[in-house]
Amino acid sequence: MPFSGPTSGGPGTPATLAASATQGVNGTALAVFVFFFLAVTVMGFLAARWRKAEQSDSLDEWGLGGRSFGTWITWFLLGGDLYTAYTFVAVPAAIYAAGAAGFFAVPYTILVYPLIFTFLPRLWSVSHKHGYVTTSDFVRGRFGSKGLSLAVALTGILATMPYIALQLVGIQAVLDVMGIGGGEHTNWFVKDLPLLIGFAVLAAYTYSSGLRAPALIAFVKDGLIYLVIIVAIVYIPIKLGGFDAIFDAAGKALAQPGAVPGKPRGELVSGPNAQWAYATLGLGSALALFMYPHSITATLSSRNRNVIRRNTTILPLYSLLLGFLALLGFMAVKAGTDIQGNPQLAIPQLFEDMFPSWFAGVAFAAIGVGALVPAAIMSIAAANLFTRNVYKDFLRRDATPEQEHKVAKLVSLLVKVGALVFVLTMDKTVAINFQLLGGIWILQTLPALVGGLFTRWFHRWALLAGWAAGMLYGTLAAYGVASPTQKHFGGSSAEIPGIGEIGYIGLTAFVLNVVVTVVLTLVLKAVKAPDGIDETSPADYTADAGDESVSAGLPPATAGAPSGH
Repeated sequence: MPFSGPTSGGPGTPATLAASATQGVNGTALAVFVFFFLAVTVMGFLAARWRKAEQSDSLDEWGLGGRSFGTWITWFLLGGDLYTAYTFVAVPAAIYAAGAAGFFAVPYTILVYPLIFTFLPRLWSVSHKHGYVTTSDFVRGRFGSKGLSLAVALTGILATMPYIALQLVGIQAVLDVMGIGGGEHTNWFVKDLPLLIGFAVLAAYTYSSGLRAPALIAFVKDGLIYLVIIVAIVYIPIKLGGFDAIFDAAGKALAQPGAVPGKPRGELVSGPNAQWAYATLGLGSALALFMYPHSITATLSSRNRNVIRRNTTILPLYSLLLGFLALLGFMAVKAGTDIQGNPQLAIPQLFEDMFPSWFAGVAFAAIGVGALVPAAIMSIAAANLFTRNVYKDFLRRDATPEQEHKVAKLVSLLVKVGALVFVLTMDKTVAINFQLLGGIWILQTLPALVGGLFTRWFHRWALLAGWAAGMLYGTLAAYGVASPTQKHFGGSSAEIPGIGEIGYIGLTAFVLNVVVTVVLTLVLKAVKAPDGIDETSPADYTADAGDESVSAGLPPATAGAPSGH
């Protein structure tokens, strides 16, 4: 979500507020933060022995936890996967900066669960039946196309990289507020050392334990987040004079002139001119959320279809939590929180200002651990995609499960190093913009994945052409969006061709993708263009864990019918 509001302001006098990142270290908060960080580090390494299989040197075991997780583990894993440290920082920061526009995250997470209820059980079944580890495995098996599979894999990797980087942005915000991020003139190594240590530890236990590490740590992460938000939604309004005072102050602050000349900073309630942008962004984000590789990785780690179904009914509890979290943005406005030119500091600084030091440390730990869990899952998901759909398909077709396992572990390290370099060498706005672009990109994989789960009608070449059209349009349209602070990639909304309203670029690109796919499918079928061989059967899409005509542990090349590649 782009921050369209000012980078400082709000009621009160920010310069007089305590606890800026340059006013010394909050020792108590830091001690509590370090305690929880060390605790989850130990859990991360111990997770290698948790539910360990006899044959652990395989992608199924390292990258999917042996496909053995039940309802509660999957619930915490998916919650830890989808509701990240950057969610904790960015959603209320968007509310702080622009008001109602930031609330799009709440309805889209409500919309997403009925959508995924229709297709995730089918994806789990066919993946379990044929040993698919990634969405690209399924696309290749369903449409008999390595090219389409590669396109889906590369899109997933590209969309995931900036997402990992944003977890670092969330941790950096906490470190800055605690006073250990250093000032602007601090030596770069000293300034970034805490971040380097944190992600070195993350890389080590992810390499050692695979998906079991974030699955175990997710219990701590989600418990901390629930505790902090429940306390914050009760304690902070009491200190600020109640919700009436909070909304009154927020309404007045958002009505003040913003960064765009002649326009207010934001809106307390979304106005009619923003409805198209709000609705299309919400719908497009809902469609895209479970296209991300880390969402699918967590899903495929479940032990049966019913685990997926049950999770889609209880995951909306996180949406309730997200609604409470969003309100913290208005509280930061009322409190006059000093964001030091960076809206992402709004919530960490609010916690520093409002909570006793020891509980501020708990809150900071919730954000910090909230970065470790999704970053681990994302790096594993990207590694799975590279190993299965680049390395095995194009570089080493005869790779053994042990070789896949080794390559995936190494790639997971490289992915995290890449994200770290991305954050340390570029402005944080670049990471945010690339994540917005990643959302546009990942939505273009929906026709191949979800369409393939319900029909074989689409032609593989048409799907590839539709994907290319959506990617090209989405990228060019996003490139042309300017903001008050930058010339290109300044947001994710632009005018919808033929309608004239401002809407989410990703959804417009998706519509173009679908139109191209349908039209070309009709043409290719009319000229009888060769279609790929489908290695799946109708029964595969409703199979459960007990239906073992094909071992779920076998790689796709040896499961089911010949692939025809």
